[in-house]
Amino acid sequence: MKEEFIMAETEQKIKEAISRFILDSINLRDLKEDDHLFETGIVNSLFAVQLMTFIEKTFAIEIGSDDLDIENFKSLNAMTAFVAQKNGLPNG
Repeated sequence: MKEEFIMAETEQKIKEAISRFILDSINLRDLKEDDHLFETGIVNSLFAVQLMTFIEKTFAIEIGSDDLDIENFKSLNAMTAFVAQKNGLPNG
């Protein structure tokens, strides 16, 4: 039970950091967890590179060519799950 709480807390911190970066970078008021960042135009290709660099540096992970799948970066929830998985956290 305690492990599940720690995992949920960690995932929430990941989500908050990514959300804050996006909101601060593009001056957006609100970002829903499942907003499709590319389809809605919130993220373009240039900002996607900045976002991936932020994720690599902030969470000390390496995004390899096999990771460059839109499914990993399409939404706040998708990025949170991706970072958690890269950090060895089980899918919750």
